[in-house]
Amino acid sequence: MYNRLTKLLGIRYPIIQAGMVWNSGWKLASAVSNSGGLGLIGSGSMNPEILQEHIVKCQKATQFPFGVNVPLLYSKIEQQMDVIIQNNVPIVFTSAGNPSIWTDTLKQKGIIVAHVVSSVKFAQKAQNSGVDIIVAEGFEAGGHNGREETTTMVLIPIVKKAIHIPLIAAGGIGSGSAMLAAMALGAEGVQIGSRFAITHESSSHLKFKHKVVDLMDGDTVLTLKELAPVRLIKNAFYNDVLSAYQKGASKEELARLLGKGRAKLGMFEGDLDQGELEIGQVSAQLDSIKSAWKLMDELVREFNKTFRSLKSM
Repeated sequence: MYNRLTKLLGIRYPIIQAGMVWNSGWKLASAVSNSGGLGLIGSGSMNPEILQEHIVKCQKATQFPFGVNVPLLYSKIEQQMDVIIQNNVPIVFTSAGNPSIWTDTLKQKGIIVAHVVSSVKFAQKAQNSGVDIIVAEGFEAGGHNGREETTTMVLIPIVKKAIHIPLIAAGGIGSGSAMLAAMALGAEGVQIGSRFAITHESSSHLKFKHKVVDLMDGDTVLTLKELAPVRLIKNAFYNDVLSAYQKGASKEELARLLGKGRAKLGMFEGDLDQGELEIGQVSAQLDSIKSAWKLMDELVREFNKTFRSLKSM
């Protein structure tokens, strides 16, 4: 699989493992990079010292390119960027904020920059800010999401028409056949989160991984748009959120309900009742926990098998 994206990132397969909070540490990132994709360390759940540790360990664990995902809304963004630059991280994926603030600084250091968007408008703004790659993420995705609720199948073609730089599809992609569908719509690669979140190398709690495996369609919902839209597994905490909405809770009241450390409590510490459990709609398709290497192999095999099957038609 050779195209503009694989050439730019220096990877064998156009598969990017999403930089998910409390899931994407150095073990997962290095395993994906060693398997031919691009692993991302999720810095959103890390203070600068922890990020430094993960970068150094990832550099020792793989000789292949890896990157760091940086949510731009976090308070310690300047320290995180200093750590990334000082450790010569080659690739940065930014999200949840204005890419123009950091893109020039990163590119002056020779760093490749990708930015995650949920609409054509923000894709064009990101391209104008100088990013190298756009990640267009549809409504199906887990984690922080777009308010527009545009699905991946709709989003990818319209973003493709509006930009000229490489495009990565994200949201609802959990198989080789879905990867092929995204590329048929104009993407040059895919970013996959939920399936990597439940691999053995993911740093999330085993209870969370088993919970995801048991999910059915309709067990996740996009909520908390007033703060930062996030797709949650329905649990006791989600019921509290729903009750708050029914009572007409303000943005401030919702923020107090969410509090601090709720995602850590759920995904990292395994509190399936009171924790914030983030995962994508594709979780309904997932039925097992496996290694990142095996998942990468399955994705590539299914992509090729589906391609051959469609070609024969």
